[in-house]
Amino acid sequence: MISTMHIKNIGIIEDLTVEFNNGFNVLTGETGAGKTLIIDSLGIISGDRFSKDMIRKGENHSFVELNLFLPNNENSIDSNIVVSREIFDNGRNTCKINGRLVTVNELKEFMSNIIDIHGQNDNQILLKKQEHIKYLDNFIGDEILNQKSEYLKLFNNYNQIKKELKENYGDEKEKQRKLDLLKYQLNEINEADLKKDEENELNEFHKMMKNSEKICTNLVEIEQNLSNNAIDAINNAIRCFEKIENLNKKYQNKLTELKNIYYEVQELSRDVSSMNSDLFFDEEKRNDVEKRLDLIYSLKRKYGNSIDEILEYKKNVENEIYNIENSEIRNNELKQQLNTLEDKMLILCINMNKLRKKYSLILSEHINKELIELEMINAKFSVYIDFNTENHFSENGLNQVEFLISTNIGDDAKPLVKIASGGEISRIMLAIKTVLADTDKVPILIFDEIDTGISGKAAKAVGEQIKTISQKHQVLCVTHQPSIAAKGDYNYYINKKVKDGKTITNIKLLSEKEVINEIARISSGEITVNSLNHAKELRKVG
Repeated sequence: MISTMHIKNIGIIEDLTVEFNNGFNVLTGETGAGKTLIIDSLGIISGDRFSKDMIRKGENHSFVELNLFLPNNENSIDSNIVVSREIFDNGRNTCKINGRLVTVNELKEFMSNIIDIHGQNDNQILLKKQEHIKYLDNFIGDEILNQKSEYLKLFNNYNQIKKELKENYGDEKEKQRKLDLLKYQLNEINEADLKKDEENELNEFHKMMKNSEKICTNLVEIEQNLSNNAIDAINNAIRCFEKIENLNKKYQNKLTELKNIYYEVQELSRDVSSMNSDLFFDEEKRNDVEKRLDLIYSLKRKYGNSIDEILEYKKNVENEIYNIENSEIRNNELKQQLNTLEDKMLILCINMNKLRKKYSLILSEHINKELIELEMINAKFSVYIDFNTENHFSENGLNQVEFLISTNIGDDAKPLVKIASGGEISRIMLAIKTVLADTDKVPILIFDEIDTGISGKAAKAVGEQIKTISQKHQVLCVTHQPSIAAKGDYNYYINKKVKDGKTITNIKLLSEKEVINEIARISSGEITVNSLNHAKELRKVG
């Protein structure tokens, strides 16, 4: 459940903290006081899109934080989880779960298992035929969801094979065009006869050629310094040591060292001279190196950023040529795989169809029972299921599912979109939510003004149904209906006031006396003796 919610800088909400409780939490208040902003904030923390226009005027960021108590949740040892999202006016998001930074998508995926926000938009979703099979499958539960998961793996593989078959080099003309291009590329790479390390060697060689004059000048100077200066100086030093070597052992040792240095410097001088001799590059050799480098650069522009990548590209070209030249064999292999997959998928589709037909009757029975409780006594809800092996496989198998309803005795069942009014759709959706409540693993349900289009006995019935749902889920409900507010375990009043020239939102947990006053207010628009008595009666019944 949500234990604490903290909202900052969203719309007219400046800085708001509220503690919620398990059970049925009702939110009422003045029009424009910020009830919708609280629901919007729950959407934001659930990963919904955010418009920077929602940031409070004069501020550069908005912030929403929830403290959640979720027993046995794998993300927290002590069952307490802190989720937060901070959004800046430049579009930057900072999302955290227990202090760990996550992406918006990761936050959305996590919260999809925690909070289910049901507003008037969900009523529109119920009118979309393609969504009906999802409601049915969720009602059936693991018995079909496990099979559906297995089916989807096969279905994804099936689509990949169909795509490869479709794109298997096109017709004969396209196949030949592709083959000619690939053979040209392969021939161009083969003729280059590339060696893995040659580019580095060529670049090194080319650098030497470009700087040959500079290298030659310095080598000559080095050789002259060694032969004319260093060697003569060392030779003079040797002669001096020879005159005194008999006088002390250490002079003899130094003389030996100096002679070794003399021989090393002589060898170094010869090496430098040899380097200088080897430095000659004829024009033909220079041209050959530059042409080879130009060829390599040309191939790199076409086939990869390095010789290794070009050689890897060559392997891929060879494989593709083989596949094209043997495409008929490959096509036959793919078709065999496709047939095998279709057989496996058909078995699963048949099994899922049996489950859907079986549970569609149970779902219809349960929903019709709930519709009676919701003052839709003459309504008859049913589930139409079509199974056709000639249909193309879809992500749901071979079934088409559609919810039908007749709202009056003697009427034929028709699609929801053609019959149901706004108030009826709200109650049908609530009936489905009530039926799914036993199997729904999402612990927190949010109802945002689902009482639109209903009043009187229907509104009372809606309140009773939400009360029933709250026995197994924490429920937060924004409402304008006194009969729904009367069912609340905890009632919160939302109002706005002006402070320092700015409008801000406040929220307050009401005492029992304040709950009666609020029910009276939303019953008649003002608190009177009659409205108070009516509120007490509603509360007593609730």
